[in-house]
Amino acid sequence: MAADQNHDVAACKRVDDGITRVFQLLGKRWSGPIVAVLVEQPAHFADLRRAVPGISERMLSDRLAELAAAGLVVREVDEGPPLRVSYRLTESGAALEPALKELGEWAKKHLPETGPCVETAWK
Repeated sequence: MAADQNHDVAACKRVDDGITRVFQLLGKRWSGPIVAVLVEQPAHFADLRRAVPGISERMLSDRLAELAAAGLVVREVDEGPPLRVSYRLTESGAALEPALKELGEWAKKHLPETGPCVETAWK
């Protein structure tokens, strides 16, 4: 057997690059729920904080910055007074809606319900 054929075939099977990139971004705690809220409509920072129970202001700010850097979210300053910041999905971010809905349906069928909020934002 040639040296290049003498290897474990399973070692050649790798996780898809696209799946790896998606979960590096959306697999971080809070990122998925933030996008799910924004799928419904743009939201102000305070509204996002209320919609994602348990997230701190700093973590929300960090995740929004990461999602913006990835091209999924746009930060817009609403001229005041009072001055308010809102966030909306880009076209790329909005394109996640079908996948999020499918994941939500899968979770309803295959994952046990836990916690007080068992309804998903993407019904």
